[in-house]
Amino acid sequence: MWINSPGGDCVAAAQIYNMLSNYKGKVTVKIDGIAASAASVIAMAGKEVLMSPVSMLMIHNPMTIAMGDHAEMQKAIDMLAEVKESIINAYVLKTGLSRAKLSHLMDSETWMNANKAVELGFADGTLTRDNGGAENSNMEDAVEAVMFSSRAVNNALQNKISAKYGKQKQTVVQQSEIPAPETNERNVDALLERLDIIKNHI
Repeated sequence: MWINSPGGDCVAAAQIYNMLSNYKGKVTVKIDGIAASAASVIAMAGKEVLMSPVSMLMIHNPMTIAMGDHAEMQKAIDMLAEVKESIINAYVLKTGLSRAKLSHLMDSETWMNANKAVELGFADGTLTRDNGGAENSNMEDAVEAVMFSSRAVNNALQNKISAKYGKQKQTVVQQSEIPAPETNERNVDALLERLDIIKNHI
């Protein structure tokens, strides 16, 4: 089964995961683009998971939309916590990593290239260019594995742009005007303001 999907409904993903897990034959999952969010859960059903050297896999916390009073909000929080635990079940079975480690990776919205996914157990190997089969790459000889969070990448990009163009465009924006990144939560207004500053620098 080939996967190139940004994800979607976690309940639908759970059903697909179960269907593949119950299949009596060998399920080989090949990720040729991206397996993100709910699609990463589906990928875990593969007896063998192979990734293209240029593909990506992303895991993060489940999300929903809720409306109501504090009691309804608490119900939504409790529901998301249980959904997260069910997703971690699939990751544990495939990777063998601890629940605490996987929970931390999900909290950080973690993106992995093929080498890092193999290293952590989310994938079993990489695809060769010629035949699409598994390549048992030596991790010491392979390109350095990469794993990152979107927050870290955003902050690094902002710092590089500010360092390179800040002095040239002092009349446009002062460094002190760049909002500091949120520590634990994303502030939409702050992110939009940071994006506007980046556009002005480029």
